[in-house]
Amino acid sequence: MVRVNGSAELARPRPGLATREAALLLIAAAGAWAGTVTLARGMTGMSGVMGLELAVFVPVWTLMMAAMMLPSVTPVALLYARTVQANRAVRITGLVAGYLGVWAAAGLPAYGLAWLAGWLAGEHPGTAHVLAVAVFAVCGVYQLSSLKDRCLAHCRSPLGLLLHYGSYRGRVRDLRAGAHHGGYCLGCCWALMVILIAVGVMNLTAMVGLAALVLIEKTWRWGTAAGRLAGAAALALAIAVIWFPWLAPGLHAAPPMMN
Repeated sequence: MVRVNGSAELARPRPGLATREAALLLIAAAGAWAGTVTLARGMTGMSGVMGLELAVFVPVWTLMMAAMMLPSVTPVALLYARTVQANRAVRITGLVAGYLGVWAAAGLPAYGLAWLAGWLAGEHPGTAHVLAVAVFAVCGVYQLSSLKDRCLAHCRSPLGLLLHYGSYRGRVRDLRAGAHHGGYCLGCCWALMVILIAVGVMNLTAMVGLAALVLIEKTWRWGTAAGRLAGAAALALAIAVIWFPWLAPGLHAAPPMMN
């Protein structure tokens, strides 16, 4: 039972609606994956921003994030739905829109990093190699940090946040709730997403692996331990990429085509 909008009334879970809402969110995630796969087929082997302008890169990035993150945010969305008495579909849509808005905003620095990666790969390969080491190292260190643990704890046990969201008022309350939760999610997962700069933004294999890891971290009983194991693996990759540059294809220019 969850208090509704700060009042004494309690929302009663309705399993049928919860099942429907979960299905719709997962269908949306599947659609985002289908769109991402379609786009990625035309960008295989491309590094940096893949020739995309900022106005195109950010929507593509947001589509990717929807594919990767919606499955893991579905349990939170369903808990939020139990606090809503009317217009549930509209309000959950607002929550998801606010959540994805945070990841869309993250596309701006992602574009800058991807552009830098592509430029270094073509013009300064030695520096690009150093950046590859730094990307994996930063990810590993952050995965093992206390800040990561705090953000992940909120994502894994969001009930306290949901009670806080009950005090929100106004037409944008659902957008605010989604953006607030999205901020914690970004704090939890940004270092994992930075790996895409090293391996290629549209690297489907990496996207699937990272999406699975995020889902495991947020929903599995051993998710916290899995996140720390991922951090140790990222530190190992930071060392390995020194001798095996192919581990960071997004930071190494493709060899010229032979005639």
